[in-house]
Parts: sequence; C-alpha cells; structure tokens
Amino acid sequence: MLGANHGFDQLTVPSAIAAVGAGFWKLTPNHRPFTLVDPSISFPYVEHEKISTAVLAVLSLLFPAISIFLVAIIFLPGPSVPAKTPKSVIWRRKLWEWNTGWLGLGLTLALTFLLTMGMKNLFGKPRPDLLSRCKPDYEHQADYAIGGYPQVLNGLYLVSATICRQTDMERLNNGFTSFPSGSPSHTFSNVDQTARPSSSSPTLPSPASTDPQTPDRSQSAAPPTYLHVLLLIPICLAIYISSTRYSDFRHHGFDILFGSLMGISISWFGFRMYHLPIRRGGGCAWGPRSEARAFATGIGLGGYREGQRKRDDEHHDLESGKDASQEMSREFVNGGYGMMEPSNPAQQQPAQV
Repeated sequence: MLGANHGFDQLTVPSAIAAVGAGFWKLTPNHRPFTLVDPSISFPYVEHEKISTAVLAVLSLLFPAISIFLVAIIFLPGPSVPAKTPKSVIWRRKLWEWNTGWLGLGLTLALTFLLTMGMKNLFGKPRPDLLSRCKPDYEHQADYAIGGYPQVLNGLYLVSATICRQTDMERLNNGFTSFPSGSPSHTFSNVDQTARPSSSSPTLPSPASTDPQTPDRSQSAAPPTYLHVLLLIPICLAIYISSTRYSDFRHHGFDILFGSLMGISISWFGFRMYHLPIRRGGGCAWGPRSEARAFATGIGLGGYREGQRKRDDEHHDLESGKDASQEMSREFVNGGYGMMEPSNPAQQQPAQV
C-alpha cells in the first residue's frame, strides 16, 4: 500500500499535472486587441534566439537533476554521522535524499509548466515582436477596428488579430503568449530547487545539532566562501537566460520579472512538499512514510500512532520521576532519519541531516 502511495507521488501526480499543461500548450491562446502604433510591440522578429529551446531544456532540467544527484551522493548525510554507523544505513539515506530531491524537482517542473502554459493562453498578451509576426493589413485597418478613439486621436484604432496576414499560424499564435515568460519561470524554479539543498545541507546546523542550552553561534560555523560562489553560478545562469528573452524581443520586462518570481514561489512549494524547513532541518528530506508514520494518520509527530505511544511513555516516565523529553527528541531524530546511535551513550553525537 505504501509502495503504491510513493509511486502515486512519483509518477501519477506529476505526470497528470504535466499532461494538463501540455493540453494548455496545444490550445489557441486568446488574442488581445492591439493598436498598430504601439511601439512596445513593434520590435523586429529575431529568427535565431541566443538560447534555443533544446539548450534551455538542458540548462533548466538536466543541470538541476545532475546537481541534486551529486549533492545527495557526495555531501549527505554529512561528516557528523557516528563513526560506527553501517555503510548500508548511510547509503540508504543518500538514496532517499536523491529520491526526494528528484521528486521535488519533478513536481516543481510539472506545476511550472501547467501554470505557465495556462496563463499564457488565458491572458493572450502580445509579444514585443507581434507586429513583425502579424504582417497587418495597414490599408484597411478601420475594417478591423474594435475600439479606440479614431475621431479624437487621428485614426488610433484597437484592432483584432484578424488584421494579420501571417500564414504561419503557429508563429502568429505564439505572438500572443508573452505573459508570463516561460523561460524565467522554468529556469528559476529548477535552479532554486538546486540551490536550496546545495546551500543548506552542507552549511546550516541540523535539528539534531540544535541544543537549546547552547548559543546558536556555538553550534556551527560560517560556511567557506567558495560554496556561495558555486551557488552564484546557477543563479547567474538563470539571470542570463532571462535577459535573452528581453534582448531577443520575446518578452516585456514585467513578463520576465513575474515569471521569475512565479518560478521561485513554485520551487519553494515543491521543495517544502518533501523537505523540512531549512532552519529546522538543514534542507533535508522528510523521512519515508510507513504504517506508523504517514500523513493520513495526522499532521505532525503528535498525530502518528507511535507519537501517541511516546506521549503515553512520557506521561509514565514523568510519574516515575524521569525526564523523557530529551530521550524522545533523540529517538525521533535518529529513528526518523534512519541513523543509528553509538553504542556508548557518553559519545552520542547527533546525525547531520
């Protein structure tokens, strides 16, 4: 049952979301009326874009997927794992982090595709190069007028898309899909998926190492500068890709800014679906679902079946004069993430998560 639940997460849901997005992609977008004297849609049509669709797919999908894989395999679960922890346990953790990283990436990609394609068709905003695509019938523009004030503004008409003499309908319809910009939304969403675990896992303190009796500054150290420099590479790449959509006259500035913010927001959602908050868990994944630990049994540890048992045990220990809170915390951190405790309690160290 749980295996089917994970399969539903991994394949069915993202595939269904992406399929709906593909359906939007095939639809004819709305054609917002425009005027032939609007300078913002009068830019030339660029035949050869600086970043092709194939290159964009590699940079925004393949690069994040490889980065997530490398971070999971090389850096996780971290150097603070007890020395006697079996290699099989460590590799289970690595594979689980890789799995959840790709789950978040897939969900982010599917949601971004769905929302971007759907909004493009719904809004039907003209691109900056629309008039070059349209090839309008200037001599008979009054026949296509649907609004405006020609008597006051010397023939300034709002015209419909039927004025266009472009025979390539794909090129013409694509001219009405300016908002939001798809390249920034996909690039920033996938780059953000890469940057979150890459920046948080090796650098931030984990919940296991967070001792309320110890000052924050004494629990960890500032990360080396080169890690921040490495993170700038995908961010700068996303900025450059977005800039080409502006310099190639494919999108207006607001379209690009909105697409970038939308991609970052979707990435946050996709990341948090499978990972703990960065300040609580260093960006590492939630533990796998089980019969005792599943979303349907309640939200939060207190809703799990074993959570009820632990509350009962805690109540019993308090009655007998024992402090069970520290033991519960340690058991949850180590048990929840699959790490084994050292055999010597005096040498117990928290697992890096």
